[in-house]
Order: sequence, then C-alpha cells, then structure tokens
Amino acid sequence: MSEQEKTTSKADLTSLKGKYLTFKLGNETYGIQILKVQEIIGLMNITSVPRTPDFVRGVINLRGKVIPVIELRKKFGMESIQDTDHTCIIVVQVNGPSGLVTMGVLVDEVSEVVDITEDQLEPAPSFGTNIDTAFILAMGKLGDTVVILLDIDKVLTASELSSISSF
Repeated sequence: MSEQEKTTSKADLTSLKGKYLTFKLGNETYGIQILKVQEIIGLMNITSVPRTPDFVRGVINLRGKVIPVIELRKKFGMESIQDTDHTCIIVVQVNGPSGLVTMGVLVDEVSEVVDITEDQLEPAPSFGTNIDTAFILAMGKLGDTVVILLDIDKVLTASELSSISSF
C-alpha cells in the first residue's frame, strides 16, 4: 500500500469516528451510525409478505406507517434462530435509489451506544474479489471486542431497496 493510500484510508477513518448503536447477531457485535437510527422497538407482530426475498421477515405497522423488516441474520447468510425476549427491531432510514427508505432491522439484541474514536478504527479487511464487503465501513476495537461497523445504506443492494420500499 502506498503512502498516499494509507493517508486516504486514515482520512476516511477519521470521518467514521463517532457514536454507534451496537447490537449482536450470534456472538458477533455490529454497529450502526447512531444518526441513521430512528428508534429501537421490541419485537412486535410482523406480517409476512408473500414472494419477498428470504431475508425480508415482513412488515410492521408502526404508528400507522407500514415498515418493511429485514432479518439481518438471513441477509448475512447466518442461520435463523428462535426470537427471544432480547430480539429487537432497529428502525433506520437508508438512502435508496428514489430517496430515503424507512425499514426495520431485526437483530438478536441491542447492546449499547458507544463512542468510537479514530484510534479504535481499522479499515475493513479485504477478503478478495469474490466477497462483497462494501457494506462494512470499518472495524472498531473496543477492548477485546471487535465491532463490525456497517454502512446500513449498503447492506441491501439498490434493487433490494427498491423492492422493499414499495411496501
């Protein structure tokens, strides 16, 4: 890596410092920039929608607004588990092809809001050309824990976002 690439990476990392909502999927800890989070709600009745992608759990009625809910475990290729008392829906706003899209993200449990400094950030690892990691902003180091910081705008592709924004 050239010196210029290192500088660019460091500059990019500097812009990523700040507050993140952390949550668990299995034993892994993930984070979403707090400014993307609208609210956190407990698990509520989710209505299935036929012929949707496997990772779409369904829709919820949140104060009169119908919001699609994605199951992050399935989107990431993880095995589904039984919902628990800790299962939550994180309501986020993402930039879609035709504007902002509000959606729910189903997670195993919400942990806490953490302030991640520049010194705690590492660039996202490269796993080769066959593995898409565009949705990973960076890795955060909190003590012995590594937090995978997600770019929630890129977790779903543009076509996936278009399909769920029509709900």
